[in-house]
Amino acid sequence: MKAIRLVAWIAVAIAAVVAYVSFNSGGNKTSGPGGPFVLTAHTGEKISSKSFHGKYQLIYFGYSYCPDVCRIELHKLTTALNILEEEGYDTSPIQPVFISVDPERDSVEELADYVLDYHPNLIAFTGSVQEIADVAKQYRVYYAKREQEGYDGYLMDHQSYIFVMDKDGKYNRLFSSKDKPQDIANTFKPVLEKK
Repeated sequence: MKAIRLVAWIAVAIAAVVAYVSFNSGGNKTSGPGGPFVLTAHTGEKISSKSFHGKYQLIYFGYSYCPDVCRIELHKLTTALNILEEEGYDTSPIQPVFISVDPERDSVEELADYVLDYHPNLIAFTGSVQEIADVAKQYRVYYAKREQEGYDGYLMDHQSYIFVMDKDGKYNRLFSSKDKPQDIANTFKPVLEKK
């Protein structure tokens, strides 16, 4: 299992470096990743990204069967929101979003159970294989199924970023694995009000 995790971390790290440089070079936010989508939430509802306009979206692509990377990043996101709330900030203008890159296994029921471990405002999405491919393409997210010898089933190689979309649904920035929960919290303090 350690070998599997090591290979997965290396693949994610390489993809992360390439994407981080391409997304953040030049500072041209208008050409960044993102776009509208309609996917199926963990509640079973079809929800459009347009329903989040007026909120900052924190979007993470991953999958519920991920052995470690996804859980680490979603716990980081949850901790950042908890820090803000503990300091008296109103986090309702922030919408955390999880989009599965493994729609073959991540059913509505699977995701409904998965979100229970994270911030209560997190919405998890799945969809058809084509719907997920379309939204991943808009966000320039790499992912691929990988069979692993000695592993029952398969893993998904994928990039590991938290995309920050502004209140108009436009790309603002990325948080990567080097960012800590406090970094995320500090980024939002200037645009949030205290209760």
